[in-house]
Amino acid sequence: MFEKDTTKDQESGHGDDATLSPMVDVIEDASGITLYADLPGVPKDNLSVRVQSDTLSIEGEINLPQIKNLQANHIEVPFPKFVRTFTLGQELDRDRVAAEFKHGVLTLHIPKVERVKPRKIEVTVA
Repeated sequence: MFEKDTTKDQESGHGDDATLSPMVDVIEDASGITLYADLPGVPKDNLSVRVQSDTLSIEGEINLPQIKNLQANHIEVPFPKFVRTFTLGQELDRDRVAAEFKHGVLTLHIPKVERVKPRKIEVTVA
């Protein structure tokens, strides 16, 4: 299970370091964790998913069209960069993370290590 989402609230930030925090759903079952991150407008080439030590990082950048000599009246996506980081618990297998990106949704499956998966114990009659 994820121990903590370490993303800092950067909604009020400005400048080059300002980022959005993508919406994420996390579902846990006996096999591990499945994470769904909404990344609308992020092309696959601008998407980075990394696991380093006990940290999972998702980064992306939207390609927003820039039209010369036009000024926006309303902007709902003020910062084209996405960043989200999580600290992974010890029961997750960092070496077997699987990622799929389809229709703007990143799906990550992080399996549990074998020693923490539930297993059935056969009871014999003596």
